[in-house]
Amino acid sequence: MLKRAVLVLVVIAIGVAMFAFTSVNSGSIDVDLLFAEVTTSVPVAFTVAFAVGWLFGLLSLSVWALKLSNERRVLRRALRASESEVSSLRSLPLTNAD
Repeated sequence: MLKRAVLVLVVIAIGVAMFAFTSVNSGSIDVDLLFAEVTTSVPVAFTVAFAVGWLFGLLSLSVWALKLSNERRVLRRALRASESEVSSLRSLPLTNAD
């Protein structure tokens, strides 16, 4: 519940900051891409840059999560093999026990 409240507060704070930024910076800028030149307002350019950065971060996080998931699967398989080996060794009779 606390995490959700903090998330809502962060989203509201970002919205207020975006509104303030938009009202203060109403000018336009030229964005030169490799294949075209686009004229847009400053807030739109920053919003697009923020969204692209967020998507790149999300993609990077998903790659990390997939690697972590794969490592977890390998470790679980190794754990099952070790547990079965221990179980089979425990069922063997003791020899040379004086």
